[in-house]
Amino acid sequence: MWIYEKKLQYPVNIKHPNAAMAKLIISQYGGPDGESAASVRYLSQRFATPYHEIRAILTDIGTEELAHMEIIGAMVYQLTKGLSPEEIKDQGFDAYFVDHTNGVYLAAASGAPFTAAYVGVKGDVIADLNEDMAAEQKARVTYDNLLRFADDPDVIDPLRFLREREIVHYQRFGEGLRRTTEHLDEKNYYAFNPDYDGVSKAYARG
Repeated sequence: MWIYEKKLQYPVNIKHPNAAMAKLIISQYGGPDGESAASVRYLSQRFATPYHEIRAILTDIGTEELAHMEIIGAMVYQLTKGLSPEEIKDQGFDAYFVDHTNGVYLAAASGAPFTAAYVGVKGDVIADLNEDMAAEQKARVTYDNLLRFADDPDVIDPLRFLREREIVHYQRFGEGLRRTTEHLDEKNYYAFNPDYDGVSKAYARG
């Protein structure tokens, strides 16, 4: 299904470790609106999608989210690499360090571990695409918030790249939703509505 190119989608070369920033950025690795949840969400939704074009969008974006996980993981690792115990404690990373050293663990900035409850899959193409558009906007807001705390260009640049990709994904899901609702037929969720032959067909005709 995939061809893996052994380099990051966007380079990460952080020269100044900052565990306090890593503690925030990790939310986009394993938090409620992070890249892990996005990837699993889209790559799971694709199976029940009745349209090849929408399935392709979900597959493309779900795959790209895996690449974004890799970027975030590299950032977290580089931001915590080589710090002394004193620096780790002073920067508020000591509780995480005790449990995970500087391994990259699926967790939110709050410390809450990743849960499948973050992953919305309804098996209904219109419901799922609306979920996906909201998810991309929530991820964009999270990147906005992270950028408010970042002052290192080596951190800011990849965060800006990832934020821009959330906007592009939102637009692509929006296009998919428009195509789906413009061609309502027995493949979409109205087919499962008991009023499909009446109210829903009238709605579909406009």
